[in-house]
Amino acid sequence: MPDEGDGFTVRTIEAIATSAAPEAIGPYSQAIHAGPLLFVSGQIGLDPATGILVSGGIAAETHQAFSNLDAILRAAGASLSSVVKATVYLADMAEFADMNAVYASHMPSPAPARSTVAVAKLPRNARVEIDVIAVI
Repeated sequence: MPDEGDGFTVRTIEAIATSAAPEAIGPYSQAIHAGPLLFVSGQIGLDPATGILVSGGIAAETHQAFSNLDAILRAAGASLSSVVKATVYLADMAEFADMNAVYASHMPSPAPARSTVAVAKLPRNARVEIDVIAVI
């Protein structure tokens, strides 16, 4: 545990959950608030009302993933402008440009640090998954 004088002692860890985003589909939380940081679990393009992956390709899935992220961030008292790090997982790097255009339309300036990686497969055969770390 860090020293008391370092400004980052974690005294409580709180799970964040909202019905405005898809329920966790495994043994994890939608987000965890620890100290000044919020760790938001990866979001895919699931419609929270139906639990079904949205149709319309990579752009539609990326928009929905951001809607889910935004709902979770807001439930914790944060917003997309609070995000300091994002990780994007793509099932097909050929869709990077389309995902990136949607990403840019949602992420305020200054853009957070980001990693983008290609993966073999995502849950529910999604094309994109995004997780973020935010400061509260």
